[in-house]
Amino acid sequence: MDFSIRIIIAICFIVLAPFLGGLLEGCDRKISARMQRRIGPPILQPFYDVTKLFKKQYVVVNRSVHFLLVSYMALMVLTGAMLFGGTDLLMCFFVLSTAATFLYFAASVTNSPYTTIGAQRELIQMMTYEPAVLLTAVGFYVAIGSFRAADIVNSNYSLIVKMPGFFFAFVFIMTIKMRKAPFDLSTSHHAHQELVKGITTEMSGKNLGIFNITEWYENIFLLGVVALFILNRNPWSILAAVIVDLVVYFIEILIGNSNARMKWETMLKMTWIVTLLSAGVNLLVLMVIK
Repeated sequence: MDFSIRIIIAICFIVLAPFLGGLLEGCDRKISARMQRRIGPPILQPFYDVTKLFKKQYVVVNRSVHFLLVSYMALMVLTGAMLFGGTDLLMCFFVLSTAATFLYFAASVTNSPYTTIGAQRELIQMMTYEPAVLLTAVGFYVAIGSFRAADIVNSNYSLIVKMPGFFFAFVFIMTIKMRKAPFDLSTSHHAHQELVKGITTEMSGKNLGIFNITEWYENIFLLGVVALFILNRNPWSILAAVIVDLVVYFIEILIGNSNARMKWETMLKMTWIVTLLSAGVNLLVLMVIK
């Protein structure tokens, strides 16, 4: 892939990802409402919400929260730009982990009991999904001999043929990354009586708006990684990747609406078992047949 084309794609991610992420969240709310026999908000409601947040009075418990959240967003934007720019996938995942660390710090400095517990659970979630994330990068390397996203999309066939276990493991941990039930532990969308809003309890105004926009960037990044399993030299693979992304996103919505929240111990055990049995076994098979 030509360098100039990769730069253009990376810029397109930076500009378009918030709009696509917001539209996906709007569809998420609408579909969730239909599943619950409600009309639901308009699809553009997430944009209305974020616009309203940026117009609110700026009140913070600790001024460093804003710096940490801006750093969180900047690193998440960099992560996506690196992926869509065709750079090293392993480095993308390292920057992704660093971004999550800044979110943890932003929640910790407020000294609120709810955000503190939410931050602790965020660390547990990171410990839970990181093995699957790193194994995914290793799987791509073993499959084609490169960590570069540009080399992955230029392969002769879709790598999901060789990496079905990695695909399943990554889609499984996306439920944690997208903060969907039953793994919604740190932001607590479905446990207000326990943690209020978890790590976002003390966020308001533009700080909460920055957090929401960053989540949109992260969701598009995650779907971009899913697309890597499908993309190849055939131009029609782009359409196939988009369809798979939409199906995966719908599955995440379905999981979030049909499962009760579970304890962090159960999440940890279940995720590591899935990672070991799917990604781990798939890695062993790849190393044997290589």
